[in-house]
Amino acid sequence: MHHCRMKRAKLAPDDRLPRPERLAAPWPGRAVPLDGSTIYVRDTPATAPGAEPALYVHGLGGSAQNWTDLAELLAGRLAGQAIDLPGFGKSDPARRYTLAAFAERVVRWIEYSDRGPVHLFGNSLGGAITIRVAASRPDLVRSLTLVSPAMPFLDPRRSVQGRVVPLLAVPGAERIAARQLARIAPEELIRQIIGACFADPTCVPEQRMAEALEEISVRYTAEHYASAYLGTLRGLVGSFLRAYLPGEGSLWRIAARVRAPTLVVAGRQDRVVDIRVAPQVARAIPDSRLLMLDGVGHVAQMEVPRVVARAALALLDEAAPATTQTVAPRPTRSGFASDHAAGFGMAG
Repeated sequence: MHHCRMKRAKLAPDDRLPRPERLAAPWPGRAVPLDGSTIYVRDTPATAPGAEPALYVHGLGGSAQNWTDLAELLAGRLAGQAIDLPGFGKSDPARRYTLAAFAERVVRWIEYSDRGPVHLFGNSLGGAITIRVAASRPDLVRSLTLVSPAMPFLDPRRSVQGRVVPLLAVPGAERIAARQLARIAPEELIRQIIGACFADPTCVPEQRMAEALEEISVRYTAEHYASAYLGTLRGLVGSFLRAYLPGEGSLWRIAARVRAPTLVVAGRQDRVVDIRVAPQVARAIPDSRLLMLDGVGHVAQMEVPRVVARAALALLDEAAPATTQTVAPRPTRSGFASDHAAGFGMAG
C-alpha cells in the first residue's frame, strides 16, 4: 500500500461556481439500447466552451438523479452524464449484480458513448464500481472522485444496512424482501432512506422529496427491484469478504492499482459505510486527496453539493495542464443548490 502519497483535499474558491436561483429539476434522460438491454442516461450539458466529459455513478438503491445538483454546479467545467445502473432507476435488470459486472457495464458505456477518457464520479456502491473501472481501464479515466465509497469493512454494526445482511443467507430472500417492500408506504420508505443517508434529514427540500416520491414509485411497479437490490447487496458483501483473503480479487489490491488523480470525500456522520473506510481508501490509492466533512452523512454530493463541487474543481485544476483551466462558468440554466439544498436517493 502507498501510505505516503495521500494529501489533504483543497477547495477551489466558491465564486468559481454558479449561484443558481432555484433548485434544478432532474436532468432530461433517455433510454439507450446497449448490448441487448437498455441503459438510462441523464445528460447535464456544459455551460462553457472547452468542457471535458464526466460520468456519474450512483449508489445501491439510488439513481442518476442523485447527481442533479453537483452536475449543475460543475457544468461550467464538465459535460456530465449520469447513468442508472442495471436494475436501478429506469435501466433494465441484469443477469448478474456483481461489482465486476457493474464495472464492465460502466466500461461498455464509456466505450459506446465514445467520450473517454472521462472524469469519473462514484457514490457508495458507485465508488467501489468506479475504483474497479479506474484500475482495470486507466485509458478511460482522467480523474476519479469517490463520495463515501462502499469499500470493505467487516463490522455490520457500523452500517444501518447491517440488519439486511442476515437476509442474504435465507433461501427465497428476494420474495421476502419484495413482500416487505410492498407493506411499506412509499412516504415511509423515503423517510427511512433519508434518515439513513442524510446527517440532517430536515435539510431535504420539498421539491426533492416530491421528486423522490415520484421516482420511488418505480420500485413498487418493477418486479425485478427486490432481486436487483438484494443481489447487489449480496455481491457487495461477497466482495468485502474476499477483500481480506489473499488473491487478486481484493478490492484493496485493486484500489492500489488506480493511477488516476483521485479525490475521496466522506461525511463523519455516515451511517451506511464505516467512517474509517474513506481514509483507508485514500491511503490505498497512490495519487489521492482526502476530504472529511463534519455534519455530513452518506451522500455529500446531495447534502453539501457546493463543498463537493469546490473540491472537485480543485482536483480538476491539479489534474489538468494550466492551459486547459477555464474561467468561472456562466450558468445558463436556472436552478438552486445551497450547501443544504440537496437531491436525494438511497445509497449504499
